Parts: sequence; C-alpha cells; structure tokens
Amino acid sequence: MKPGLPKLIATDLDGTLVRSDDTVSAYTHEVLDRVRAAGIRIVAATGRGPRLTSLTRNDIRVADFLVLAQGGWVLDLADSTYLRQARLPGRALGEALGALESVAGPLSVMFEALEHDDAPLWGDYDPTWRYPVTVESRTRAECLTGEVIKAFARSFQLDVDELLALAHRVVPSDLATVTQAGLDYVEICPADVDKGTGLSVVAESVGVDPSDVLVFGDMPNDLPMFAWAGWGRVAVANAHPTLLAAADDVTLANDQDGVAVYLDRLLSR
Repeated sequence: MKPGLPKLIATDLDGTLVRSDDTVSAYTHEVLDRVRAAGIRIVAATGRGPRLTSLTRNDIRVADFLVLAQGGWVLDLADSTYLRQARLPGRALGEALGALESVAGPLSVMFEALEHDDAPLWGDYDPTWRYPVTVESRTRAECLTGEVIKAFARSFQLDVDELLALAHRVVPSDLATVTQAGLDYVEICPADVDKGTGLSVVAESVGVDPSDVLVFGDMPNDLPMFAWAGWGRVAVANAHPTLLAAADDVTLANDQDGVAVYLDRLLSR
C-alpha cells in the first residue's frame, strides 16, 4: 500500500461489496459517500452485463463509472454514454465452445446477447442459477448466428475451477477470454476483455495512472484488475485462493462489510 490516498477505487460487487443476501449495507453506502466526497473516483467493476445496469447503479449509487460484463462494457454515468461495447462474434464463440467440449464433454450454455434492462438470457435454463433470471429457450445454433456480450458454460462432470483450467489450455486468448466469477459457470467473453482492460478505458478517459488505483475483489475474474492496478489490491476474506494469493492485503468478508471497513480506516489514517 502506498502512502496518501488513491485517486480511483474500483470494486467488484457480488461476493465483495454485496453481501450474501444480495444487499449493500447502509454503512457501506455511507463510507462510499465519504470516499467520493474526498475527491476519489469510484468505479464498479463487475461481471454483470448491461442488462443489470439499474440493479448495479442501486448497489453502488455514487459510482462515476460502471465496468460491466467482465470489462467489455464501460458506462460513464456522468452522461450515460458507453466508452466500450465489446461483442463476441458467434463464430468465435462456437469455436471456443467446440474446443472446450472436445476436452470437457457436453456443456450447458446460456448466452447473454441483449443489453436492455432485465433482458432475458438465451439457451439452456439451469436450475442451479442463483439469481432471478428469464431464460428464452433457443438452440445453440440460433444463439450463435449473431454477436453476443458473453456466454456462460457449465459442465455436468467438472467443477468450475477444473473447467476453467481446461478452457485456459484449449481456448486461444486471441479467440476469446475465459474466466469464472463464483457461479458454477465459466464465462466466455470477447478477446482482450477483462476487468483490467475495462478499467484502463476508465483510467484513460479521466487521466488517472494505474499506479493510483486501489481495487477490491473476490474471484478469478478479478485477477486481471489486480495485475493492472498499482496502488493496492485488496481481497475480501471470503475470496478464492487465487485472489488471496495475488492480494497485497486482505480485509473482512463481504458479509462483514470488509470493503467499507477497509476504506473507512484508509480515510481516517
């Protein structure tokens, strides 16, 4: 950790800022208000797609930017304009899924293609999905005819970390980016899309250097922004082992408002 204060703070939401009951505490909102009042920009960096923009804005009300869809969509809230809107061609996604199924066996796949609020997902409805969602039943071939924002793939045999390890071996990074965000799925995103490249779009637009950015996270999808940010990288106590290993510091768990506790201490030091 550097002395003084960072110029920009980026935090993951689910599992990090947001508690297990899907709420954000009044204390967390109050601390974020004070961070913003201190002149520090606040960015939400989340796997949530643009279809969850309203929910995301409600969870982090003082954010200046939303980095959505694992970094592929970047929304400037000052004037509600997108600085980045990345899509994955159906052909590339089909190749990535084919490569993965050749080593992992059949996958259950849902596709996120639409950006309007509460838009449905397409594909195979999955009873293990833990959030409220509408899934429109469509064949894989239909889902691959155009571009998508991202896809979620679940194995019937392998756990998500095993599936991710296979994906990293067989899906070339110039074809697609594969990560996992704490659900039972790997997420397949456009090439060069991750929270690090998404945050770099924000940093360039406001003239902040990565060395002045503090980040908080909990899952492997946060590793790219941990690698990118230079002021500090903080994992919540409930984080995935790979993130705990990459962190400079560990705060309390999300259910104990770990991000807010950390920021409160930072502001008062």
